[in-house]
Amino acid sequence: MTVIAGTVTALICVVLIVLIVVGVRGEAGDYKRSKATAAAARVAYQVRREPALKGGLSAPDDVVLQLLDSRHRVIAGTGKALSGLPIARFRPRERDIYSTKVLCPPRGFSGCMWVVSIRVYQPDGDWIVYAAIPTVPWYVNPSLIMFLVCVSLLAVLLVSLRAWGTVDQTLAPVDAIRLELAEITASESGRRVTVPENRDEIRLLAEAANATLDRLDSALARQRSFTSDASHDLRSPIAAARAMIEEALLYPDQTDWPKTGRAVLQSLERLQAIVTDLLQLARLDAAAWQDTELIDLGALVTIEVARSDRTKRIVPHIQEGVTVLGDRLRLVRLLTNLLDNAERHAESQIDITVRREDSPTGPAAGSVAVLEVLDDGAGIAEKDRDLVFQRFARLEASKSRDPAGTGLGLPIAREIARLHGGTLTIEDSPKGARFVLRIPRNRAAQNP
Repeated sequence: MTVIAGTVTALICVVLIVLIVVGVRGEAGDYKRSKATAAAARVAYQVRREPALKGGLSAPDDVVLQLLDSRHRVIAGTGKALSGLPIARFRPRERDIYSTKVLCPPRGFSGCMWVVSIRVYQPDGDWIVYAAIPTVPWYVNPSLIMFLVCVSLLAVLLVSLRAWGTVDQTLAPVDAIRLELAEITASESGRRVTVPENRDEIRLLAEAANATLDRLDSALARQRSFTSDASHDLRSPIAAARAMIEEALLYPDQTDWPKTGRAVLQSLERLQAIVTDLLQLARLDAAAWQDTELIDLGALVTIEVARSDRTKRIVPHIQEGVTVLGDRLRLVRLLTNLLDNAERHAESQIDITVRREDSPTGPAAGSVAVLEVLDDGAGIAEKDRDLVFQRFARLEASKSRDPAGTGLGLPIAREIARLHGGTLTIEDSPKGARFVLRIPRNRAAQNP
């Protein structure tokens, strides 16, 4: 910023210097030409009053005067112009009184000079008065250029120092935020950056950083909770199997080994189910998708319902032509998890509905594919509707109906819905739990 401010100031100063020099040069040139013209006019006036005017002429400083008779002989002048040759050869045209030219240089002189020629009518012929004065150089005067350059350098210096101070003062809160963020670690993530009092972009930056830290804390809390829950759920079947094996080894003659083997196998099956679900969540978190394809949601539901063997009656309500872009295997996993959950809690019947729905923002009709799974069980209280989607979270009713459950089925289903650009929620129903999946029909799954 300081360099930019200094550069811009320097460019402005250069432009101003050029304008000042051009203006002053024009004024100085006009002054000199007026000075020479006036001197030549005085000589012409003297010639009319004193036809015998000869010898030296008086002139202002820098002005060279020369008087030529009708035979083009020098008869009067200033300094060396009196004894030399005519300083110019041009004359005014027949109908003009005077004319001007810039000669570089005039005869007998050095450097460019502005020369004016005035015709004086005499009985023996026209006389000519020449007046010459040095032209104004492009820089006008060395002192003027030096003054302008010094003022410009001083202006650039002052602006640069001011910009440096302003930027330093403005970025001081940013530097403080940077230092505070550098000191925040995963173990000290509860800290927040200081929010400046001024309502400016720095305050917005600090508030955004604090909001990001809030989300980070929430993510870390979920991670710690997930690690704790996963450790507990993994430890339970391992501990149960270990206890049964140790007891059997202590009393080998009194142990029913087939019964013990079946019990250990159940623990291993629960452990395998937990590990499988954890791997599935890891793949979903990594968005490890297969190739997406156009899927008929109604056909998918029909095939899976016919393939699976359920203990409860399943009633499909299928609208034809409801298609989505996505991963077929993961959508099957989502449907299976919802059906498993509904089967655990349903009394006798599960209703599955597939239909099109207008999007909430109201673009084209049928832009959202909807899948509903409704059981006729006790339902889920409104306060627990978000809890059931948390990893390893299990309600008391679920624990009593399925002690071997992992608490990962519904979180996996919601993650699959999210990665398809959709949502999975629990909505109100007259009876039972009503899970509603909504997926935009014109949006593909989120590939990495």
